[in-house]
Amino acid sequence: MGTDQPAHDHRGPVTPGDRPPRPGRVPLLDNTLAMFRDPLGFYDRVGRMDADVVGFNVAGTTGYFVTHPDLVEQVLVTDDARYEKGQLLRDALGEFIGEGLFLLEGEEWREQRTALQPAFYRETVAAYGETMTDFARRTADGWDDGQRLALLPAMQTYTLRVLGKTLLDVDIERTAEALEPLLSSLRVRTDPGSVSAYTPLWVPTPTNREVRRARADFEATLDDIIAARQAESADERAARDDVLSLLLSLDEATMDRERLGHQLLTFLVAGHDTTALTLTYALFLLANDSGAQRRLHEELDATLDDDPTPSDLFDLPYLDRVLTEALRLYPPAFTTFRQPTEPVRLGGYDIEPSAQLTIPQYLVHRDERWYDDPDAFRPDRWTDDFEAELPDYAYYPFGGGPRHCIGMRFARMEAKLALATLCRRYRFEAVTEPPLELGMRITLSPTEPVEVRVRERD
Repeated sequence: MGTDQPAHDHRGPVTPGDRPPRPGRVPLLDNTLAMFRDPLGFYDRVGRMDADVVGFNVAGTTGYFVTHPDLVEQVLVTDDARYEKGQLLRDALGEFIGEGLFLLEGEEWREQRTALQPAFYRETVAAYGETMTDFARRTADGWDDGQRLALLPAMQTYTLRVLGKTLLDVDIERTAEALEPLLSSLRVRTDPGSVSAYTPLWVPTPTNREVRRARADFEATLDDIIAARQAESADERAARDDVLSLLLSLDEATMDRERLGHQLLTFLVAGHDTTALTLTYALFLLANDSGAQRRLHEELDATLDDDPTPSDLFDLPYLDRVLTEALRLYPPAFTTFRQPTEPVRLGGYDIEPSAQLTIPQYLVHRDERWYDDPDAFRPDRWTDDFEAELPDYAYYPFGGGPRHCIGMRFARMEAKLALATLCRRYRFEAVTEPPLELGMRITLSPTEPVEVRVRERD
């Protein structure tokens, strides 16, 4: 590791009967106001406290931040059977993806995970590589030398095209017309700095009405896609290898219409926004670090004679480090939630079953106990020796344990193929400079456009 502290340094002793420290003299008032005014600032405030477990009370919800890798591993891996996703997530997203893989629990989750796993086997994901690179090439073809480019919309268009082909095998433009308004309204509804995040969906607020309208439009589009696929001959369906075809091949007891819709929306949300954000942050970081960008160009030029294939990625270690470091600094899935199903003891504290646990990648990834100069973009920190000494759960951008993101391999390959394709062709100059203004919505998202200027490379 790059620090002088022990690899598993815990903060402060805990005496039996102690309660975790809480920010603010009157937590309910202080924490709620802090979360409304500046959610990311509230997280940073928790990260500066000398404790591995920190209590909070936001809008009547009592919970704890868990910020030590050993405790993260205890919750997500060692004792995972004693925890579930929890009420906080069900209240926010249950009506939309409650029957999807992300929120299912117990035996239903295991059955669904097993049924869907073949779509994410290594060889299956590798077969998507040509599609990923082809759409990245088309994206680059649409740019002009010297153009000022807003990264996130461009990367969202790219990832949605990839998902449209690999997930649904449909014309994605029509699907995007229905999906984007739904995602936009869900981002507003889940923003912890908004009253909407604490208002039940049945309350007829403007945001809730917009969410319901957008959901109805998306469901209608999805019904048309499903009907068209079901109208195909058995041979036509058998020739497809997309995720929708896999879902439709399952018996109705396993995959009824509601669950099918929730599964597809889960994959579209998870695979669309998160990878688009990963690419946005990676290109932003490279644009603001000429040395790192030059190193990447040198590696790509020395290794590739053409646009990359999945097998080329094994020979691009610096590319891998760039992506790993971007996901450390800006993990789109900025926190993981769990709720104990029984009384548990965590970090020396007794935790009640009603407690909502916030296990924030954003804070753990920037903890100076594990990372020298934690706010700096340093791809070279990811040496074999560093990774060998780093606690397992000091880095977990895709979650961890049995419930780690099923699309992790897909997402990393897509991001690396896109970065390699775009960076072979272009050099990126900074327009937007650090620090970024970030919002904690469904994902960790910039609140203002992130812009670069693209320059064709000789």
